[in-house]
Amino acid sequence: MTTVTTETPRSSGALKARLPGLIHSIGPALILLALLIFASWMSDVFLTQRNMFNVLRQVAGIGLMSVGMLFVILTRGIDLSVGSVAALGSVTGALIVQQYGTGVAVGAALAVGVGCGLLSGILVAFLRLPPFVTTLAVMTIARGFALIASNGQPIRMGAAGEVITEFGIGRFMGVPYPVLLMVFVFVLAGLILRFTRFGRMVKAVGSNAEAVRLSGISISRYEVAVYAISGGLAAVAGVVSASRTGIGSATISVGAELDAIAAVVIGGASLLGGRGGAINTFIGVVILGVISNLMNLANVPGYHQQVFMGAIIIGAMLLQYGTSALKR
Repeated sequence: MTTVTTETPRSSGALKARLPGLIHSIGPALILLALLIFASWMSDVFLTQRNMFNVLRQVAGIGLMSVGMLFVILTRGIDLSVGSVAALGSVTGALIVQQYGTGVAVGAALAVGVGCGLLSGILVAFLRLPPFVTTLAVMTIARGFALIASNGQPIRMGAAGEVITEFGIGRFMGVPYPVLLMVFVFVLAGLILRFTRFGRMVKAVGSNAEAVRLSGISISRYEVAVYAISGGLAAVAGVVSASRTGIGSATISVGAELDAIAAVVIGGASLLGGRGGAINTFIGVVILGVISNLMNLANVPGYHQQVFMGAIIIGAMLLQYGTSALKR
């Protein structure tokens, strides 16, 4: 009896200590589960295979941007340029595919995106400019170049872009290609963050940059790398957007950076850096898609949808910082 009375409080205390962290880690999954149950109750159409794949295809572009945003946020940074870089990637791909074919077009779009990311990364890492202001400037520059290159008009890819448009509307074993690409990128990001030195260092830079610097490791190259990743994935998201419509446009993805940040935050990542993961970010992306789809099925007006989406983001932030306060 003595053993039981001495160990039980100790076990109970350990459980209480772990509970906030557990809630924080599985919170996004619980939110998604609640949304799925509620949505299936609200609409008989929601859980159909067609609608589920439609939701995932619609968030594929935001999903790709969210992966890049996750890497940046883990280093305690922010990238406001992803929406504009996606537009520039879309226009670049649509212009080049007409003369040089699909491979060169996709490669050029990726190179432009990585270039934008490198510009942001170099300014932040080496000149120590604030990430918010720096990427805001790059956002303006990228959107401006997209408008200049397209003359402010949509660019049809036509027959030359048939391979790209087939990717946008095609399926493999019933699963849309953009969804497969998004899932592949999330899986790859998860493996990098969990099992590679690069992933561990990215988190370490966000957790305690000074300790990393004192250990003799240059944090600048990791900061530049994550912005390059973010820019590259944003440009790919732009090509994916063009593949769905067959049109490259300088006006796509306006405000997409906010959706990408929201997905990462809803997924439990800390804006203070060092904490976050690919799985929960993917859940955050799906949560945004489910909310949008549910409101469409319920015929909620577009302006009202923005209000509800903002309220959901605030709720996720309260959950995140509330559990962090409990742990302290």
